[in-house]
Order: sequence, then structure tokens, then C-alpha cells
Amino acid sequence: MIVGLTGGIGSGKSEVSAQLKALGIVVVNADQVARDVVVIGSPALERIAQHFGIQILLEDGTLNRAKLRQCIFADKAQKQWLEALLHPLIGVAIAQQLELASSLYVVLESPLLLETSQHKTTDFVVVVDASETLQRERSCKRDGSTRLQIDAIINSQMTRQKRLDKANWVIDNQQDLINLKAQVLQLHDHLCRITEHLL
Repeated sequence: MIVGLTGGIGSGKSEVSAQLKALGIVVVNADQVARDVVVIGSPALERIAQHFGIQILLEDGTLNRAKLRQCIFADKAQKQWLEALLHPLIGVAIAQQLELASSLYVVLESPLLLETSQHKTTDFVVVVDASETLQRERSCKRDGSTRLQIDAIINSQMTRQKRLDKANWVIDNQQDLINLKAQVLQLHDHLCRITEHLL
């Protein structure tokens, strides 16, 4: 069984996935896969450098993500070009990793699970939820981003309500880690029961 895990920026997805990993569950992280397909020497990175110019690379030859973000946030056509290049590559790599997973169920962690076709590969969707105020606080602390940058990301993502409407299970991450851990254990038990029933 493939479980999709998503949530807005600063909602606590990474913490939930870390706790599931600690329980022995394989987690495929879409963000990590997206980084893997543009490593130095990859055809995708070469195409990006040809398209945006050599200034899109850092001195060590790796992708300058901050600069790329600026280019695509300001220009919808550039964003579409980049997605047309990367989404198929990311999709293939995710499918391979999910196929190789050997835990009782496998988790696909992705901030854009519901905005892209990624959710179609999942059997069960878990949304980690927090208020926008909390999302902003956590993101500013974690990334050192400005409030304006965080707001731009929140506004580019699916609305909180739409995300909640598509969830099979919601983890409410408004409180402390102890509360979060209890909810993750509850989710894990539920998923184990479903999986065992399917077997």
C-alpha cells in the first residue's frame, strides 16, 4: 500500500516522516528525488543550464535553487518549461523507489502530492495540518526566509481547506511533539491494520 503524505510549508511533514521512518517504514521523499534528478552531470541539469544560462549554476557546478526559484516564480512560461522537463523524470524515479520498498506500507512524502498527478499513485492520503500563522512562524525560523517569501509559497500551494477535503487522515500539528508522536502512532496502527487486512 502506498500512503501519500503532504501538507503546506511548515506544517511538519518532515517530522511526521522522520517518526514513520523510526517505526521502520520506508519513506520516498519527492523533494529529495527532485534534487537527485538534477545532480552534476545529469542530462536534466545540462538542459536547465542551456535554457536559463550558465548563471543558473553555483561556482561548484550545482544548481542555484534560489536563482531558479526567482526565475520561475516571476514567469509562468518558464515554470511550465521546467515542470515539463522535470516532472516525468521525477515520476519515473519515484515509481522505481516505491517499487523497491519493502516495509509493510510505503510513504510518498511530497509537498505537491495533491497539486500534481503524484496522488494518483497513492492508496491513502495523509495531510499534516497547521494554521497559516504557525506555518509562517515555523518556516521563518527553519529557513530564515522572509514573511513575504513564505506568503508567496503558501499562496502558490493548494488552499488549506482543499487539502483537508482530499485527506483520508489528518494529523493536527498545532501542539507539541508529544502530541504529534501520539497521532503518528495512531496513524501507523491504522495503516498496519489496513495493510494486514489487504494481505
